Amino acid sequence: MNDGMMTDQSAQVAALRLAGVTKYYGNNPAVRGVDFDVMPGEVHALVGENGAGKSTMCKLIAGVSQPDDGHLELEGEPIVLRSPAAGLKAGISMVYQETSLVPAMTVAQNLVMGDERLLNRMRKINLVAQRVLHSHNFHINPGLMVASLSAAQRQLVEIARAVHRDAKIIIFDEPTSSLTPEEKQQLFMTIDELKRRGLAIIYVSHALEECLELGDRITVLRDGQHVATRPAHEFTRDTLVEAMVGRAVETTVMVPRKTTAIEPTLEVRDLTLGQVVRNMSFSAYPGQIVGVAGLVGSGRSESAQIVSGFVKRRRLRGGVVRLDKKARRYRTSRQAIRDGIVYITEDRKVGGYFDSMSIRENLLVGSLAASRRTPFLATARRAKNLEDRVGKRFGIRSLDPKAQVVTLSGGNQQKVTIAKALTSTAKVVIFDEPTKGVDVGAIREIHALIHEFADNGVAVIVISSYLPEILALSDRILVAKGGQIVAEFTGGAATEKEIMFAAVH
Repeated sequence: MNDGMMTDQSAQVAALRLAGVTKYYGNNPAVRGVDFDVMPGEVHALVGENGAGKSTMCKLIAGVSQPDDGHLELEGEPIVLRSPAAGLKAGISMVYQETSLVPAMTVAQNLVMGDERLLNRMRKINLVAQRVLHSHNFHINPGLMVASLSAAQRQLVEIARAVHRDAKIIIFDEPTSSLTPEEKQQLFMTIDELKRRGLAIIYVSHALEECLELGDRITVLRDGQHVATRPAHEFTRDTLVEAMVGRAVETTVMVPRKTTAIEPTLEVRDLTLGQVVRNMSFSAYPGQIVGVAGLVGSGRSESAQIVSGFVKRRRLRGGVVRLDKKARRYRTSRQAIRDGIVYITEDRKVGGYFDSMSIRENLLVGSLAASRRTPFLATARRAKNLEDRVGKRFGIRSLDPKAQVVTLSGGNQQKVTIAKALTSTAKVVIFDEPTKGVDVGAIREIHALIHEFADNGVAVIVISSYLPEILALSDRILVAKGGQIVAEFTGGAATEKEIMFAAVH
């Protein structure tokens, strides 16, 4: 029996049990001899650093891959799942962090996909989908194309589809990474309802506060091995972090920098784009970190994308962007990068890196994009030098130097995204949700990189929905609402309550 297993559950048959599960990739063990179980009507949180084996465990449970040793049991019976379809048939459904919906189909079609009849009537499919969505208070039109939905809405459709399949076990992989605070609360209410129905929930998240709040028990993995399984109330955030990393991790204490710069490196005035960005104005000084807080839809990311050339700014009444006192207007992000403005996207899967390329190839592409003169031949030696110089600087770790970036842990993927964007000298660096989906160990490393840029005289802008991160990093804090800046605070003097009040009211 696992460490800390609740005695009142001892008479129950586990909905799922893993016994000595081991999985190798090449000669490297991803997980080794892992044992834990999940009971009916339980939320079982699974935590660990990036690379600890959480994703591998989820894939083994869902039938995406099979263990090399050990076995799985469903309701006390050993089972071998040869495919995700076999997992679904056995009552195991997984809600992936990166949704598996089909963009070219409607919400309703995605919900019933796999349960279709030979002849289908769209009216009936829409009615079924509407009933499923309304039963969870998910206010999404079932007739909309998935491609038109926000990331948060896609996540909710993914959850509704899992529940609709009458699953006995549901795995949630970072389910709140793209949700607003209101949508998170709705998700938590849905999970509570699923728990009352007797479903077994496996909840994988880097948000440790969520695991402590929602979890009945928490299992900790470290370096592919089982460390502990205990009731959630026996953990604190500090003891949970220590179990994950094998040591105590100090909390970053913000000491605001005193900049002597009189002129800003970047000055933005009356930036406007449709109804999303309306008269956005702010500035960033050399050697200073500016934190930008605000709710989803407040225009934070859109403003950064306009400044950095990812989104084309209107010529008339589009506002003014000045870099080192000179007015700039970029049609492409490459022009901005060459001038020293670098934007690191919040969605690393879509715009951060090329997932089918290696670390070396991604860094080379970033270097070529920043070059004013594209070399005739991109040599292998240049690529290796980049990897040695930039990869080591950003602490990117991989067992296989030729491995595709998509196979790396989330923390290393984020470091590749940052390194790829910063292969050249930058004057302004904009980090959009820099630690989204990243574990506590990698968060500290990324925060250290952000501080390093500011210490070297770069103007740094950090956009984050996680207020403790804004408070820990920022010398100045700006609050966006309705497409404009509505409040400014000095770093070290603001509180979460003050920032949230400004963002809402």
